[in-house]
Amino acid sequence: MNVIVVGCGRVGAELAYRLYKKGNQVTVIDQVEAAFGNLPPDFRGRTVEGQVLNQDVLRRAGIAKADGLAAVTNLDSTNAVVAHIAHTVYHVPSIVVRNYDPHWRPLHEAFGQQVVSSASWGAQRTEEMLYHEKVYTVFSAGNGEVEIYEFAIPEAWHGRRVGELVPESQCVAVALTRAGQAMLPNADSRLEACDLLHVSATMEGSVALRKRLAGEKEG
Repeated sequence: MNVIVVGCGRVGAELAYRLYKKGNQVTVIDQVEAAFGNLPPDFRGRTVEGQVLNQDVLRRAGIAKADGLAAVTNLDSTNAVVAHIAHTVYHVPSIVVRNYDPHWRPLHEAFGQQVVSSASWGAQRTEEMLYHEKVYTVFSAGNGEVEIYEFAIPEAWHGRRVGELVPESQCVAVALTRAGQAMLPNADSRLEACDLLHVSATMEGSVALRKRLAGEKEG
């Protein structure tokens, strides 16, 4: 792939290097020349110094032939505008935008951009890890709005139905594994101790599920 990384801070430099090491042609843009010092010494991609909103700078970076662009500066307005230009003017097929301040996420969503919000995702993951129940996140979609959780059925739930355990709102049972064999469960499926259950849930759904597992009342 021919990829442009806009912004050479810690995130941009790490992303550019990872892409380069996997054989992609990588060009990094930053308006501060010293920022390129964040790149590892063995990085052999291109660097372009200049104002990232300047279309001449984008053209010098090869945006007309780019397969992908990642806007990862620490300014949400800049990331949004660069991504919008790449999409509407140059028709870059794959564009990803970094959301630096969670309050700016609606701006990116209004543009219909693929967004990675490290602050929102990191806060949610930290919150989840503070819980003591052994309910593990195995997949996170978007910025963590919906995740898939895995947990073993405790002895107290042996013989009860999936529908009794899984909240009706914001939580869906997606797979039940017993003795190494997986099946698609429904609300009437009977649980056995040590079964592995995978559920897809929002944060609110996962909290309700944890309360049911712990035998707490849902408020």
